[in-house]
Amino acid sequence: MPETTSLVQKQKDLAALIDRFSFGEGVHPTDIPSLYCLRSSQVTEPIYRVHEPALCIIAQGRKEVMLAEERYLYGPSDYLVVSVDLPVSGQVIEASSDVPYLCFRLDFNPGQIVELLEESELRSAQSGESKRGLFISQTSSSLLDAAIRLVRLLETPEDIQALAPMYIREILYRVLKGQQGDMLKQIAVEGSGAYRIKEVIERIKESYAQPLRIEELAELANMSPSSLHRHFKEVTAMSPLQYQKRIRLQEARRMLLSESADAADTAFQVGYESPSHFSRDYARMFGLPPIADMKRLRDAVAGRPGKEVLESATLML
Repeated sequence: MPETTSLVQKQKDLAALIDRFSFGEGVHPTDIPSLYCLRSSQVTEPIYRVHEPALCIIAQGRKEVMLAEERYLYGPSDYLVVSVDLPVSGQVIEASSDVPYLCFRLDFNPGQIVELLEESELRSAQSGESKRGLFISQTSSSLLDAAIRLVRLLETPEDIQALAPMYIREILYRVLKGQQGDMLKQIAVEGSGAYRIKEVIERIKESYAQPLRIEELAELANMSPSSLHRHFKEVTAMSPLQYQKRIRLQEARRMLLSESADAADTAFQVGYESPSHFSRDYARMFGLPPIADMKRLRDAVAGRPGKEVLESATLML
């Protein structure tokens, strides 16, 4: 069987499995804690969230992901990897009721990458220049094989504890061996620029509502302020201040949607000193000021339960 034909068939097999374990629209946790099946039968609006480290394989449909001003398009012939926490937006751009968007998402953590590098003959990435914390690469037959075997375990739950860890290791190993494996390896190399930026990202996320002190972040990363800025932008495509602003605005939108909070109070809670400044930044990012944006979101999902509204607006990535 030609390689192209084999890949297409494996994509169809993976799509059928994802569809089977997706009970309706949205993001579906599975009996394998780090594995999710995603389904959408229609094109979506851009959905904003902080994407944690994960591998996403689209089996059917297409998606657009925006990281700052960078646009990433991927479909069944590609997979996407996010190696550090990044504020992004994702939009399903190809889906229908007959041919829904179907995606496999496997969350992972840097410790799993460290273990694989230590226990295999894979070389660690050089600790010089940092690389982007998000990339798209071409799907291989071996990666699809491992993904199919992992999802198929959901048919035999009694086998998950024994076999899922092995299949997950194989999946991550295939990514590390891929053409852009160094972009994932960098987060596991202690002392590398990307490794230190990961710690800075965690600090900003933990205290996003507090004033940003570049000198303290530079000290945490053991870098000069200028070096911190350069490495941070290489990994995240934005400056520390821009990263913090996106975290603040995304958290504000989540609060407004889930808690029916007042826009001015929300502005202060996420660290803004001026509600008018907050409203301007919010409109630049989401296209409308807070009140108008909330009305648009609620109108779009009118009649659906509150939890489903929240999941639709924050998880479908």
